[in-house]
Amino acid sequence: MAQKPATLKDVAAYANVSRATAARALNSYGYVGDETARKVHEAAEKLGYRGNRLAQALRNGQLPIIGCILGDIQNPFFARIAHDIEVLARKYRYNLIIGSSEEDLEQEVSLLASLQSLSIRGFIVAPTSDENTFHLERLIEENVPLVLIDRVVKGIECDSVVVDNEGGARKAIEYLIAMGHRRIGLLQDDTRIFTSRERLSGYQSALMAGGITPDDAMISVSQSTVEHAIDATIRLFSQKTPPTALFTVDSLMTQGALLAFRAMGISIPHDVSLVGFDDFNLATFTDPQITVVAQPVSEIGLAAARLLFEKLSGQSSPPQQIRFETKLLIRGSVSRRPEG
Repeated sequence: MAQKPATLKDVAAYANVSRATAARALNSYGYVGDETARKVHEAAEKLGYRGNRLAQALRNGQLPIIGCILGDIQNPFFARIAHDIEVLARKYRYNLIIGSSEEDLEQEVSLLASLQSLSIRGFIVAPTSDENTFHLERLIEENVPLVLIDRVVKGIECDSVVVDNEGGARKAIEYLIAMGHRRIGLLQDDTRIFTSRERLSGYQSALMAGGITPDDAMISVSQSTVEHAIDATIRLFSQKTPPTALFTVDSLMTQGALLAFRAMGISIPHDVSLVGFDDFNLATFTDPQITVVAQPVSEIGLAAARLLFEKLSGQSSPPQQIRFETKLLIRGSVSRRPEG
């Protein structure tokens, strides 16, 4: 019969000390006299006590781990970013712990606090809000390396990696206007989120530059999920005078819009034109293929990881702000609107 592994209680009893004293001696925290510490370690060796060495190493910051908190890792954009960060982390012999805030500030704060308790060496974060930033400010005050990804926050002095969201949205709307569309709908998420606010700004500025007054009736707000986007699209296109074109602010919303149009019997591009922000695999498998504003997603995660590892290696350069350009990929989901 296999011998039962020794426990902390066994070690404490053998050394004739309390469990608290044995724990302090074995985990090197608090005060323990030299002679008592020697007795505890001898007892642990005699009994073959191993303890939870992983937990000890985490508490003492001995494991090379970085943390990454993203908006929603169900989103293909964030899933690709997480993958690329993990690839580079392996190259630098670091481990990666990934958390999903699901665009909830309270969850983001809780995740960050939990990871900090494990002595994580640095963080890559896609912040849910630029209004409540105390948890990020605390990282800066404690000199914990931090890189913001996909979003920036005013007043937080750290490295960041984003794309030109406003310019990308403007390209999409300018193209739709050039194709004769004037009733252009927008499917967007909460403007508390930096990317949504920037894409809304690009949408509005392009309309005004084209002589079109923005109309709130053309905007439908949804959470960034396929299911919510379906409902938001149906609401938008159930109006008496619906849009002739739709711009969606991310790939999950684009997919939701496609499913909603199918359910409503609306044909693309004959009945409605569609442009999405962010490319995705299914965009080229649909008929017609979907016109999108593409982000260089293969570069974003790697750029953020490189910035973080530069800081972890001891570089003390001023914060770097990297902003990638977007590209309009014209496919088959937009038709020219007859004049008049």
